[in-house]
Amino acid sequence: MNPYILAILLFGLGLGTTITFASSHWLLAWMGLEMNTLAIIPLMAQHHHPRAVEATTKYFLTQAAAAATLLFASVTNAWLMGQWEIQQITHPLPSTMITLALALKIGLAPLHAWLPEVLQGLDLTTGLILSTWQKLAPFALILQLQPSNSTLLIILGLSSTLIGGWGGLNQTQLRKILAYSSIAHLGWMVLVLQFSPSITLLTLLTYLIMTFSTFLVFKLNKSTNINTLATSWAKAPALTALTPLILLSLGGLPPLTGFMPKWLILQELAKQGLAPTATLAALSALLSLYFYLRLSYAMTLTISPNNLTGSTPWRLPSSQLTYPLATSTAMTICLLPLTPAISALLTS
Repeated sequence: MNPYILAILLFGLGLGTTITFASSHWLLAWMGLEMNTLAIIPLMAQHHHPRAVEATTKYFLTQAAAAATLLFASVTNAWLMGQWEIQQITHPLPSTMITLALALKIGLAPLHAWLPEVLQGLDLTTGLILSTWQKLAPFALILQLQPSNSTLLIILGLSSTLIGGWGGLNQTQLRKILAYSSIAHLGWMVLVLQFSPSITLLTLLTYLIMTFSTFLVFKLNKSTNINTLATSWAKAPALTALTPLILLSLGGLPPLTGFMPKWLILQELAKQGLAPTATLAALSALLSLYFYLRLSYAMTLTISPNNLTGSTPWRLPSSQLTYPLATSTAMTICLLPLTPAISALLTS
């Protein structure tokens, strides 16, 4: 892609998210979300592969439906209550519609079906943008809406953690596994949203760091399914040794960074008297942990076929920058001891 066009599209992505962050009026927030969607579509379709075009079409249709629902709900709110302010959604009808529209935008279950299909059709770089940056603007709006619809948020959160765990169990494609991982993590964030927005922000931050390093590892190895992970020891032995730690951090095992948000969320849910919800969420984390362990096993404990037909193809050295990967990997593995400091920063 022409670097000038790429720069304009990335600028559009940043501007759309910033407009949504800065807006207090529903029309401005909607405009930011639309700019976001329109800026990523050429990035998704840039390879002119039928699979990429199909994924782009699916993404465009779901995002357009969500944006239309959001606009309709905000107009309904203005008609019923005379208010366009984001903070002033008090009527239950527009409030519920907006929550569901934003859930469709980020891919919360049961409105998640588009996400694995779309992510599977994209290259890893665009997939990384879709899994991280594209979640920020809708999430900022959900955070501002959070006092209403407590039951709806808990239902969305629990169904996302369960479906995100179950859906990834029988997948062999890495991008689909990462899509279900994304659904499960978003479920955890939404569960605790109404009780402690600061813990939700902390979870979002750790999710972004962990997903960033996972995508970069797969990109460095040029891996798109579980079988190609077995050859990674020949390409980057040190990284292959560290990758299980990144994956187990995504699964939420102590003493890795990913344990921090899960621990704080379960503690907060127990404090709020929601022990059954906390138990279900903790059990659903075991489902996700299974497929992370499966990836770790495929990567470090299996050897690719060593006969001539299965030998690793000849490769040039990777042109990918290693500093972002090194930084995000260190953060993915080592941040747990800093939990009190990070919590204090986010709550202050």
